[in-house]
Amino acid sequence: MTATPDQTEAVLARLAATETEARTGLFEFLSIPSVSAQPKHAGDCRQAAEWLRREFAAVGFEMQLHETPGHPIVTGYYPGPANRDVPHILFYGHYDVQPPEPLELWTSPPFTPTMVDGPEGMRVVARGAVDDKGQVMTFLWACRAWHEATGALPIRITLLLEGEEEVGSANLETFIESHKELLAADVALISDTGMWDRTTPALTTRLRGMVYTQIDLLGPDKDLHSGMYGGAALNPINALTRILGGLHDDQGRVQIPGFYEGVDELPPAVAAQWAALGFDEGAMLAAIGLNQTSGEVGRTALERLWARPTADLNGIWGGYTGEGAKTVIASHAHAKLSFRLVSRQDPAKILAGLKQFLAARTPPGAQVTVTEFGLNPAVEVAVDGPFVPAAEAALRDEYGKEAVLMGCGGSIPVVGVFKTMLGLDTILMGFGLDDDQVHSPNEKFDWTCFTGGARCHARLLGKLAAAR
Repeated sequence: MTATPDQTEAVLARLAATETEARTGLFEFLSIPSVSAQPKHAGDCRQAAEWLRREFAAVGFEMQLHETPGHPIVTGYYPGPANRDVPHILFYGHYDVQPPEPLELWTSPPFTPTMVDGPEGMRVVARGAVDDKGQVMTFLWACRAWHEATGALPIRITLLLEGEEEVGSANLETFIESHKELLAADVALISDTGMWDRTTPALTTRLRGMVYTQIDLLGPDKDLHSGMYGGAALNPINALTRILGGLHDDQGRVQIPGFYEGVDELPPAVAAQWAALGFDEGAMLAAIGLNQTSGEVGRTALERLWARPTADLNGIWGGYTGEGAKTVIASHAHAKLSFRLVSRQDPAKILAGLKQFLAARTPPGAQVTVTEFGLNPAVEVAVDGPFVPAAEAALRDEYGKEAVLMGCGGSIPVVGVFKTMLGLDTILMGFGLDDDQVHSPNEKFDWTCFTGGARCHARLLGKLAAAR
């Protein structure tokens, strides 16, 4: 089977004719409270995994459910047309969702999907609407439309659908390591990212990495009376805040030794494209109650968000923090510190640089320990070769404009895992919006983004089939 423009048009027509059916299926999927973080929902996570196994099997996939120490992993395989060399994609998604609390802030029950009218049209409100059940459903619906309109899918497809993404994917790497042959493909495809806006498509080509740590500074062997010992005994809170206050200079640059090794400047073409987007930093700040910019001086807002590294204190504590007064010199102080990495920064070197930075500033009599909770490198997706251009063409055909090659301030660790363990680059083609309230009450997915996502996936399958 060679995909033709006429076949793609037939698939798109089938999508248009089955919107009601797709909404019914989406609502059924969203109604399953597959909260991976809460043990009481273990059965619901299994139900969501079984739902995916059943629905993809109905489209012709050979499906398997794999047990793990946590929630099941679902895989599937579609062989594609016989006797023809076609691309092979690995589609990744997750069926687990964040806890819905606080429940009182939802306008409707989080696992009772509701279609409501929004400022730009109808939207689906439910936990998991956009992260990631709705986006997985756009791919399922596209596959179903190809199956129903033409009798087959035009390329080879492997599915990898997990149930622990929202709790750190503790069992995913072990599974991938032991199933490399099962997961072999030419390129990975993930739909768990966003668009530039509701009429402008995007491919995410940059993901910042992460180093996450806890710093503990120990001083006296017990809490002390500040009147009896103040001025003579080391105060760990004073010491730690003084150290951490030196993380940045007056220009917003991080002072850890070797921190900017491997940080590349933006290619001029990318810088020009980002500048042309007309990003309104003032509006972004106003939406969160701020009116002054922050960060590295001399860099644009998008550059700071997508292409520059950061160091941020996420929490700091020690001593007495209850009501009223307690004049105490605490015996210890603590902080959570995270780094977002870009380009070729080495997470292990960043961690070593942090330890060097702390050791040089730790006062006599104090002990500092650093606990590492995660080291993930940044990812830059290769935009040459046949796959990203095929995605760009699919998005351009649907939206009538070029896709933005954008960055993402957050991290998607599985992208790095695919590269290091399977040798795969990843197409990050998502359809969420900044106002979707991911992880928050009243999470939503605009219906035009849902339908546009399905149509773009349908187009992409046709483009890939025609690429060889």
